Amino acid sequence: MRKKYGITFGVVATIIILLVILHLSLAHLVRYLLNDNMAQMGDYTGSVEEVELFWWQGAYELHNLRIEKIEGNVQAPLLQAPLIDIAISWKTLWEQRALVAVVRFTEPELTFVDAQNEQDKQVGEGVDWRETLQDQLPITMNELQIVDGVLALRNFSTEPQVNLYANNVDLTIYNLSTAEDLEGTRDASMEGTGTFLGHAPMEAEAAFDPLVRMEDFAFRLRLTEVELPRLNDFASAYGNFDFQAGSGELVIEASVEGGELEGYIKPLMRDVEIFDFEQDIQNQDKGILRGIWEALVGGGESILKNQRKDQLATRVTLGGTLNDTEVSPLQAFLGILRNGFIEAFSSGFDSREPQDG
Repeated sequence: MRKKYGITFGVVATIIILLVILHLSLAHLVRYLLNDNMAQMGDYTGSVEEVELFWWQGAYELHNLRIEKIEGNVQAPLLQAPLIDIAISWKTLWEQRALVAVVRFTEPELTFVDAQNEQDKQVGEGVDWRETLQDQLPITMNELQIVDGVLALRNFSTEPQVNLYANNVDLTIYNLSTAEDLEGTRDASMEGTGTFLGHAPMEAEAAFDPLVRMEDFAFRLRLTEVELPRLNDFASAYGNFDFQAGSGELVIEASVEGGELEGYIKPLMRDVEIFDFEQDIQNQDKGILRGIWEALVGGGESILKNQRKDQLATRVTLGGTLNDTEVSPLQAFLGILRNGFIEAFSSGFDSREPQDG
């Protein structure tokens, strides 16, 4: 009996050791294949530091994913993701014989870069990301979750440098696999919250067709309780002025059909101070012309704002096409938004009666 039990224990121990070896080998193999496939992704390259498999749960983890632009002097990676969890839906696998998963990014950082030199810009163009993701992951992603993320717009070529960002971003995109598989329908949706520049509440929502590339979607973003002086890097770099004081909120609504964009950017600003004599005229670093320009901007703001409520409101119309073959749809969309911001904050103030809220 002892010999029999000894043989049985030995067999079980051998199987366990072989399973451990297989488990570790598969993890290393998956990491190798991912890194090999991501080494050259059009204009970008990527790598993952570690892969952990939990095959008994139908899940695996990717650690320290990094994607960066190959050419140009870009001083920040496009994407950094310390942890990515991928969980297969057993229900869908059993009922539909399909590998459908929920993917969760924890503390990712997505950074777009603007620059005077086109080669130094980073907005993700040069790669079909949907096709690339399908090639890297042999699954259908139905739901994407972002937990405590950071979304940033940087410009390292201006003086001062620009760093607009949203942190504490919690965002979920639903129904990416589109159960109906009907092109031309906005089956997928997005909703999320965050904090703009570390202090202002932010909320966003969208509906889109996941089967097309930014050709059919609706998008809404609202920022509240924004402290305007925190925008001075952006205002100084792009509008050649800065805020001395004030607060405000911002609403963006945009819709695209057939690649044609329409919508608006509407800022509402309160207790705005743009011009300060001691800081702007006597500040030798700014120069007399910059001080005079800020005086003109500040004077126009004082004339046009609602004196009773001490508020200033404007509405900038968004429009254009995302079908330009020379730039990516995302690059065109970001460019239109950037120009809208500049127009909204530096000129074109509307004297119409602003509405509360």
